[in-house]
Amino acid sequence: MEGTPRTYGHFIHGREVPAATGETFPSVAPMTDAVLGWAARGAHDDVERAVASAHQGFASWSARPPYEREKILLKCADQIETQFDNLLNLLIDESGSTIVKARYEVNYAVSVLRAAAGEARRLYADTLPNEKPHRMSLVVREPIGVVLVISPFNAPLALLAKMIAFPLAAGNAVIAKPSEETPLIAIELARTMSAAGLPDGVFNVITGFGAECGEQLASHPLINGIALTGSTATGVKVGQLAAQSMKRMQLELGGKNPLLILNDVDVREAADIAAVGAFTHGGQICMASVRIVVEAPNGRSFAEALAGKAERLYLGDLRDERTAYGPLINQRAVAKVVRHVQAARSAGAEVLTGGDVHRGLVFQPTVIYNPPRSGPCWDEETFGPVAMVLEAAELEEMIAIANDSSYGLSAGVLTRDLVRGMTAARRIRCGAVHIGTHSFQSDPLAPVGGFGMSGLGRSGGKYSVEHFTELKWISLELGETPRPF
Repeated sequence: MEGTPRTYGHFIHGREVPAATGETFPSVAPMTDAVLGWAARGAHDDVERAVASAHQGFASWSARPPYEREKILLKCADQIETQFDNLLNLLIDESGSTIVKARYEVNYAVSVLRAAAGEARRLYADTLPNEKPHRMSLVVREPIGVVLVISPFNAPLALLAKMIAFPLAAGNAVIAKPSEETPLIAIELARTMSAAGLPDGVFNVITGFGAECGEQLASHPLINGIALTGSTATGVKVGQLAAQSMKRMQLELGGKNPLLILNDVDVREAADIAAVGAFTHGGQICMASVRIVVEAPNGRSFAEALAGKAERLYLGDLRDERTAYGPLINQRAVAKVVRHVQAARSAGAEVLTGGDVHRGLVFQPTVIYNPPRSGPCWDEETFGPVAMVLEAAELEEMIAIANDSSYGLSAGVLTRDLVRGMTAARRIRCGAVHIGTHSFQSDPLAPVGGFGMSGLGRSGGKYSVEHFTELKWISLELGETPRPF
């Protein structure tokens, strides 16, 4: 980004407005440490203003017929395409994305809005058979009201677009609270959608910190539902606040995802696939393939092939198409990865490659062989470019290792044997299993979510629409009914 960094306001009721306190905070590029802009620092009065706006927007938006919501969401997708380069460059700078990942995010945002537009027409009703001959029973879906979206830093455009699009299609209004690491991209998305004709108040954005505005939003009595993508610790805290007023919740949380490699696949091809699953965006992806279980006797040969692949990854300029990934988001993230690697090494694991900072916040791609099945590197989400490799004797043991986690978000199974692949897919306890590829997959219409500490509910397509609508039973008396008295 060029020029003097500008000050961004919250986006409330169709325009940018400064924080009520006048305070701001910087958005800093993780690759260069340059200040990209100054974001409004949200607090109590900003939250109240956004909630009031959202309720006003909901009243008119929910009353629009589905074809109008569809038409506006399609225009929003078109408008994003006109802002492609602006959004692309902001993603590269603010989130440390490579140009390849940033391009994917903008295209995904366009795709997900178009997918959501179609869902606006599919809020189907049911009729129920009734024991009383003169009664008709209907079941209808209605939007729940105002949905709070808490979005993460790792895919600040793609995930935010997905998280808002389907609740909007259902007729809800949305207030977004993006990560404080990537506030500017959320404001740019809101401005772009407003320019496309999204009515005032339907999509508001509050930027700031969890303790200062996020907690107030999560517990606000006039917010009816919450969609959150983030860490399990954050999800538990938000969930506790939301449960006090019985808000509808959809929480996509952490993962420690397994990739099973059966012995009928080529080791080097498997290493190439695993590297994408483990190292994309520096491993800062909740669905990253970080626990790799290899069927004997290929454990060591696979680990060495993956280490060789890791050492050949190009870590250069973010706008260079060859660059595999960029920086971790901040120094705290680097320190956590270092701690996990050191803990595994101290427990006897073999670090075949990596294990240290490459430069700045860019961490070396790291391959650990025979990690202990306990401790932070196994039990906690590392969120860095660290792949652990274990060998297992046969499929039963591989499945047991895959399930040895409090998480259950996503998994991959590499095999040419569909029977064994489906056996693994049915028995691995997680929200998605991908046969023939790694665990990092997404689709606008697929139900994304996890078991255990990986969250509650599912996001995507009709699953998001259904989650953020209420079912209502309406009965209609069509004739005389005998009365008991």
